[in-house]
Amino acid sequence: MIAKLSWKNLWHKPWNTLLSVILLVSSIALMTVLVLVQHQFEDQFQKNVEDIDLVLGAPGSPLQLILSSVYQVDAPTGNILYADAKTYMKHPHVRQAIPLAFGDNYVGFKIVGTTWDYAKKYKANLQQGKAFAKDFEVVVGAQVAQKLSLKLGDTFYGTHGDAMEGEVHDNHAYEVVGILEESGQVIDHLILCTISSVWNIHAEHEHVEGMEHETMPITEEEQEITAVLLTMKNQIAKLTWPRIIPQSTKMQAASPAIEINRLFSLFGIGLEALTYLSYALLVLSGLSIFIALYSNLKERQYEFALMRISGARALQLFWSLLLESWFLTFIGILFGATLGRLALVLLSWSTEEQFKLVFDPSMILWQKEGMLWILTIFVGFLAACIPAIKAYQIQISKTLTHA
Repeated sequence: MIAKLSWKNLWHKPWNTLLSVILLVSSIALMTVLVLVQHQFEDQFQKNVEDIDLVLGAPGSPLQLILSSVYQVDAPTGNILYADAKTYMKHPHVRQAIPLAFGDNYVGFKIVGTTWDYAKKYKANLQQGKAFAKDFEVVVGAQVAQKLSLKLGDTFYGTHGDAMEGEVHDNHAYEVVGILEESGQVIDHLILCTISSVWNIHAEHEHVEGMEHETMPITEEEQEITAVLLTMKNQIAKLTWPRIIPQSTKMQAASPAIEINRLFSLFGIGLEALTYLSYALLVLSGLSIFIALYSNLKERQYEFALMRISGARALQLFWSLLLESWFLTFIGILFGATLGRLALVLLSWSTEEQFKLVFDPSMILWQKEGMLWILTIFVGFLAACIPAIKAYQIQISKTLTHA
């Protein structure tokens, strides 16, 4: 009975109620997006960089080297000679070295020359087919296969550079020999092949004007790669190589841990500002609930006095006001959490292509989101406390006399 009455009273002034709901939904949706984005963003970044102690590459921005080589979201700092890189790849302090050679794409998906250790690093299992073994055999990530409808045996030509509208290398066709399972990591968006495939696709030289192009093998002095992912055996090498290598070579060694922590600190500033904004909205929504309930209480004092005469207890009036507030908060939580996840889907569409980040809207972080929901209910309780106490303390005779 009280719950039904509270629900009807809640919509006595629909515009006031809608304002409170909109503020609540906005604050909860924003905080839901922030919580899920921060958790999944950091989780995906950490998963992709796992077991990579250093990245060896051309001089330039260390962060750019990490983003381009590990996360595939930036232009490389340049190329390095494979002969120079092998000196450090075979160093006694190195446990594993995975070379990477970039240069081409297919419909926007990067073609990466590497070894099968790269797929093993990400624990990416084959869903169909086999690993690449010969030149121009490729294994495609799950997202590539899904979005381009690629099947085993399909062939395609690579496009030079990162842009889809670049020069097409129609002298050699790549053949799909394997498709990887979904891993939720950057490898889902890549096309993998042998390093020599990348070298040979760019080895075409025109010797005589007007004659057909002839593919000439690249000499060892011409062999270049983009980067090397290094896993070190000891901490000393991991700490000293970023300083030693730039001094003695035309390369750099960047630490993913250092650069990603720097990126997180920059990313955290924006998240912190948005978090403060969402809390401000939550406080405003609490004030809106308080104002709506308090103004309604003044208008309904006579009604409450008549209810008391009809047998309603003071405590029932108290709970009636609290229930109105909690109805609002539960509506805000339901629609806010839903709207936040819809916003996450839209955000995921925009970040997947450019940053290789896919957010899962179905994820529920019970601890963090649960604390948010409890905080919202508490704010609703505080907003209703004063009106509820006033309703509890209504003096029947005085109210009816002045009515």
